[in-house]
Amino acid sequence: MQTENQLQIGEHPLGIRDVVKIAKNKKIKVVLSNKAKDKILKSRAVVENIVRDKKAVYGVTTGFGMFKNKFIAAEEVKNLQKNLIRSHAIGTGDYFSEEVVRAAILIRLNSLSHGNSGVRLELIESLVQLLNSGIYPCIPAKGSVGASGDLAPLSHLALVMMGEGEVIEGGQRKKCQSVLEKNNINPLVLEAKEGLAMNNGTSFMTAIACLNVTNAEVISQSYDLILSLSLEGLAGTITAFEERVHQLRPHQGQLICASNIRQICQGSKIIASYNQPERIQDSYSLRCSPQVHGASKDALAYVKKIIETEINSVTDNPLIFADDHNALSAGHFHGQPISLAMDFLSMAISELGNISERRIAKMVDSNNSEGLPSFLIDKDKGGLNNGYMIAQYTAAALVAENKVLAHPVCIDSIPTSANQEDHVSFGTIAARQCQEIINNVFDILTIEAMLAAQAVEYRGEQDMAAGTRLVHDCIREKVPHLEDDRILYLDLESLRPDFKEGRILEIYQSKFGNLL
Repeated sequence: MQTENQLQIGEHPLGIRDVVKIAKNKKIKVVLSNKAKDKILKSRAVVENIVRDKKAVYGVTTGFGMFKNKFIAAEEVKNLQKNLIRSHAIGTGDYFSEEVVRAAILIRLNSLSHGNSGVRLELIESLVQLLNSGIYPCIPAKGSVGASGDLAPLSHLALVMMGEGEVIEGGQRKKCQSVLEKNNINPLVLEAKEGLAMNNGTSFMTAIACLNVTNAEVISQSYDLILSLSLEGLAGTITAFEERVHQLRPHQGQLICASNIRQICQGSKIIASYNQPERIQDSYSLRCSPQVHGASKDALAYVKKIIETEINSVTDNPLIFADDHNALSAGHFHGQPISLAMDFLSMAISELGNISERRIAKMVDSNNSEGLPSFLIDKDKGGLNNGYMIAQYTAAALVAENKVLAHPVCIDSIPTSANQEDHVSFGTIAARQCQEIINNVFDILTIEAMLAAQAVEYRGEQDMAAGTRLVHDCIREKVPHLEDDRILYLDLESLRPDFKEGRILEIYQSKFGNLL
């Protein structure tokens, strides 16, 4: 049963929102359904029979990778799993955030709860305890090739369950034994298949992807708010957003964007006063924004579908089918679906930043901004003051960086395990790069918001639409009008969280209704 403070695993599919809630809120506790427990017990019996009957099953009674033909005696199967985790825990780099780790634990837990992995109920209950206790395993972010899943990161997670890993407490790395003991969690001795079930899977790349999709939705909707503010600031025309126009090319995202802009700009006297016959058409960064913003919305919808499928999938190997007592080797740990989706999302979000920078550049250029002063500083102060000149430089630098980060990762592959694992996805790298792009685009979005709020004040705040006026006022709560040069990074840092945490979007939607 799902409640405000409880999430049940094993009865219903999880959504991205469920994952993000658990990632961000330690007060919500996870419980296993009885249905899940029954399936887990049945699949475990299959694994125990395989060991007892000395059947050759990959990773249960054989070695791994190139060692797939090495048979392992029953008395060594525990050592096999222990050695697997110890040898594969060789991640490096900065650590995954606590949110990513919590999301990954939930996704791994959900995957194992399907009853096709052959682990003991004790292992899954240990994961539940780890999550519910709020323990933060220390997981290096680099080292996964994305097939066989997130081997290195998930092995670091399994080390903690074994009492051999590290956790982060109070911002410091420490050995996990005392933390487990404090939370009444006994270290696990992994048994047949359990190490393999823990580290064969796409849990970390999918965890990052869930957070990326959530942040991308905030960016997409927030950009429609800021585009509307820029449309007023640049005295643009609303003609290109008319519904009858977009019905002739009815891509769903494009229709949504145009509808959002019409809603936000409704009643704008600024747009009405400039929307004259002699203003034939605006430059592409305004006129084509439904096509660009809309294409990114469509990409995001596709990516969301892929990630929600992955959250509810079994991604280890071999797969256990309890009904016919069978174990089948397959490749569900391969992260290509996530890798492709994250590359696609990287490009989609990069493009929102790309067109945004063009609007920023337009606003600071007095030759291209329909009468705005150069760099959005009063004409009699320009020269002595630089205004928002360098804000556009920062946006341009971020756009350039995103072009490098958006290079597709999914098309690369380096064979591993002596060519036994001869094609990999690099899905976790794709997800991490997408995360960095999203962070950059939040900065670009914030810069456009700062400039648009300044630009529209030269048009007359009293003539703004009610929707854009609300957004403008939210911005002005953190960033005052730029009268003279001041330290601008402080403005950026002050305003960014209002967009990144969705506060301005939430304020708008609470008054005017939801954007899509």
